[in-house]
Amino acid sequence: MTRSISTTSLAAIAGALLLGAATPAFAQDGEELVVTGRYGKVPDSVQSLSQTVSYADLDLSTKGGRAEFRHRLKLTARYLCEKLGESSTSTPIAPSCQDAAVSDALKRAGTIEESFAPRGTAWVAAPRWHAPYPDDWYSRYPD
Repeated sequence: MTRSISTTSLAAIAGALLLGAATPAFAQDGEELVVTGRYGKVPDSVQSLSQTVSYADLDLSTKGGRAEFRHRLKLTARYLCEKLGESSTSTPIAPSCQDAAVSDALKRAGTIEESFAPRGTAWVAAPRWHAPYPDDWYSRYPD
């Protein structure tokens, strides 16, 4: 007795296998967090600025990966708030733009880090995230 598999069945099986093989690539697409700075020294039509911060190149299951991610968030908050007109010498009554942006971003980062699984041996890091702020900020504003 011989069984034949129709062309449609073969196409469906091949499609399912292809989709299953592609899933890890799709998992990295959402590996970013949005940092938002809000302040008052911009045109009246602009109340805030936002910037995504990627962690696709980091392993957040490690201490070093988490530290780098948090440093990126802090530097991005500083960058956005400076663009909005907040100086590093400001002493507002309410939380500063930078303090509020960092606090919000770190709360959300904590949620991501809590559920982050180790990358594993087959993981290949994405290209390093390109920060919007100057390269010398890593040394100028150490964590």
